[in-house]
Amino acid sequence: MIRETLLDIGGAPTRLLTSGPEDAPPLLFLHGFPESSLSWCGVMKALPEFRCLAFDQRGFGISRNPWPDLKGLAMPALLGDVAAVLDAGGSERVTLVGHDWGAAVAYAAAFALPHRIGRLVILNGVHPVLFQKALAAGGPQSAASQYIDWLRADGVEDTLRANNFEKLLGLFSAHMDMGWLTPELRAEYEREWSRPNAVEGMVSWYRVSPVEVAQPGAPIPLPAWAEAEMRVTMPHLLIWGLDDTALLPEAAEGLEALCEDLTRVELEGCDHWLHHQRPDAVARAIREWMSSRSSLGEA
Repeated sequence: MIRETLLDIGGAPTRLLTSGPEDAPPLLFLHGFPESSLSWCGVMKALPEFRCLAFDQRGFGISRNPWPDLKGLAMPALLGDVAAVLDAGGSERVTLVGHDWGAAVAYAAAFALPHRIGRLVILNGVHPVLFQKALAAGGPQSAASQYIDWLRADGVEDTLRANNFEKLLGLFSAHMDMGWLTPELRAEYEREWSRPNAVEGMVSWYRVSPVEVAQPGAPIPLPAWAEAEMRVTMPHLLIWGLDDTALLPEAAEGLEALCEDLTRVELEGCDHWLHHQRPDAVARAIREWMSSRSSLGEA
């Protein structure tokens, strides 16, 4: 059973979902755009033997929405929320699971808080350096990511809200399967997006991000931050829905060179929204990988 409570993070009520035995190995789930902690319910239900936690990240769902203060959505603030949830849950170290923008925060936590992240699991998300390299190359990933600059434009919030969030829903469904989005679930998303300044908070993640997107066929120099070596030192599992049209395989090429212990699992018949389309397969991949790491004597 999944329990929903409100956790105080720095004076802001934040939705927290928990499931599983309190003394079981902890998993902390980080959602992406334009979702909330509720997006993890299917995977959490399929992992009843683990202590699962998921919370609404800043600007999404029930959480602190610092808009228009972009500094309040910068990575140090996001990592502070992760640490606060770990402290509240009594977890010194966890397996961190991230999807989409949640993957960006999960990678950042792996770099900045390695003493608290025992294992790293990423679902259709990309290492920031590799993603920036792909975005700068002017190739297929650059073409697929032109929406990033569109989401940064002034006034895009009104466009996304118009006609019952028609454009926002279009970002979900662009060239991908949406059979999982039932009328009931769509209504749930629309309720979440209708919260005051919800869309402003969500798109501000794109505005505060340092990534630079080249035009197709017009490569750009790498920004200085992408020259840094950001290594994943803990065991790392990458689960990839093969039909993703938003994040392409080229954005994860060369990941092995930046990881000390990487396992890749590819899932057929799903795309960027794999945690909705095949939650049982995602849970099985996590369970089997966790079991294999435990058999090697890893914490």
